[in-house]
Amino acid sequence: MPPRALSPSGILLIDKPEGPSSFAIVAEVRRRTGARTGHAGTLDPFATGLLLVLSGAATKLASSFVGLDKRYLTDVDLTALTDTGDREGEIAARHDPPRPEELERRLAGLRGEVELPIPAASAVKIDGERAYKLHRRGVEVEMPVRRSRVDSLELLSYGDGIARLDLKVGSGTYVRAIATALGGHCRTLRRTEVGPFRVEEADAERMIPPDEALARVALPAGRSGA
Repeated sequence: MPPRALSPSGILLIDKPEGPSSFAIVAEVRRRTGARTGHAGTLDPFATGLLLVLSGAATKLASSFVGLDKRYLTDVDLTALTDTGDREGEIAARHDPPRPEELERRLAGLRGEVELPIPAASAVKIDGERAYKLHRRGVEVEMPVRRSRVDSLELLSYGDGIARLDLKVGSGTYVRAIATALGGHCRTLRRTEVGPFRVEEADAERMIPPDEALARVALPAGRSGA
């Protein structure tokens, strides 16, 4: 790869729309800049929100950003389970939504350190192949369980079987798995924060210098540096 591919170097905060994959967003930035490009944590095509895109020499810093905590807003439909944990999957079961007190009990059980099965439609490899490819072919596999950290899980509203949740989780936590554990599936999913970076700051034209981005990651919790 020629040296020019290492420039421009920096981090872009992009508010991903619904529809395109994270790879498509990265490819679009690469075409525009001509630089080596990657991201620091994927979003499903149906999801929206903050995507950290690393450009040029900053791609070598990916390890400093991929493990950051994430914050999401999601609408969970508690009237049905799907085989993917989101609205794009096939309905696996329908049921009456839980009463508010039962929902609170389920939420309480998902706060802190929890073990959740990884969704079948995920990029995790099973015997060397991506799980989502096996799922598309109709191959049933027993998905591994992953220990996840749920720092906060707040119920913002609940009505007509739809629960709106605001949650902050450790890296690698699948919100779809949380929705499934609650007895439903994600109708919407929006990532609002990645570490100290907020979706309100998103600007596809402004590249944050690597040193500035790293300094923000190193700040104590609760301070954004912005």
